[in-house]
Amino acid sequence: MTAPLFVSTQWLTDHLDHADISIVDASWYLPTMNRNGKSEYEEGHIPGAVFFDIDAIADKTTSLPHMMPRPDDFAQAVGAMGISDQDHIIVYDGAGLFAAARVWWTFTTMGAQRVSILEGGAPRWKAEARAWTNAKSNPLPKAFKTNLDAAAIADLEAIKTALKAKTAQIVDARPADRFRGEAPEPRPGLKSGHMPGSFNVQFGDVVANGTLKNESDLRAAFKNAGVDIDQPIITSCGSGVSAAILALALQSIGKPIHALYDGSWAEWGAREECEVVKG
Repeated sequence: MTAPLFVSTQWLTDHLDHADISIVDASWYLPTMNRNGKSEYEEGHIPGAVFFDIDAIADKTTSLPHMMPRPDDFAQAVGAMGISDQDHIIVYDGAGLFAAARVWWTFTTMGAQRVSILEGGAPRWKAEARAWTNAKSNPLPKAFKTNLDAAAIADLEAIKTALKAKTAQIVDARPADRFRGEAPEPRPGLKSGHMPGSFNVQFGDVVANGTLKNESDLRAAFKNAGVDIDQPIITSCGSGVSAAILALALQSIGKPIHALYDGSWAEWGAREECEVVKG
C-alpha cells in the first residue's frame, strides 16, 4: 500500500478515529525563531497526535544536531509512541511546512511505507477551526520494524566525493544571504558561505501557504538555480531539516533525491579542512 505525499485537513478530519492512523506533531524551529515545538504541542495539538522531538530521537553519539538515530533506538522510541511501520503516519508542524518534511523523510528512510504530510499544517487546521486539544495522548505501544535505507543518508565523505568527482549536485536549502556568506549562521562557531560547486534553492522558494508550490514553480526553482533535476541530487541545509523540504519537493515531481546530507552546514561549516566559498 502507498500513501499520498499530502493529505487535506478534511481528509484527516474524516479519518481521525481510524485505528491505523498515527498523527505526529513534528514542530521544531530554528533558534532565531524564538518558538518551542514541545511547548506549543503541550498547549494544543490535533486530537490523538504525539510529539516527535527531533533533538531527542537522534544519534546521541555525535555533537551534531538531530542526526538520524540508530534504527533500534528509533524503533524503540516511536513504538513507545504508539506508531507502527504498518500505520498510515500523518505528520504536521506548527509552521505549516518546515520540520514536518524532516520527520517525513526520517520515517520513510527508516522503512515506514505510508507517510503523508498534512497540507497546510497546524496553521491551516486551526484557521479552519478544526478539533484542537491540550489533552495528553496516550496511545498503546506498537512494534515498529525498521528497514533502513542507508544509501539515503549522505555523510561528510560522500559529500567530498560528490563535489570532487561531480557524481551528484549538492543543493543547499539555506536562505540566499547565508549561502552567499553575507549573513551569519544561526549556530555559533560556523563559517559563512557555501561548498564550492554547490547550488542554492532556498526552501522558501518551494513552499507557499504551508504546502509545496505547484509543479511548474518547483521545476522553475531548481532550473533557475542551475540544477539539473534529471541528474543525481544530494540536498543539504543548516542542520538537515530544510534539506528534507527540497527532498519532498523533488519527490512530488517524480525526481527523488539521491541522498540527504545529514550533517549539513552544522558539520561542513565547523570543519577546518572543508573549503568554504562566498558570493
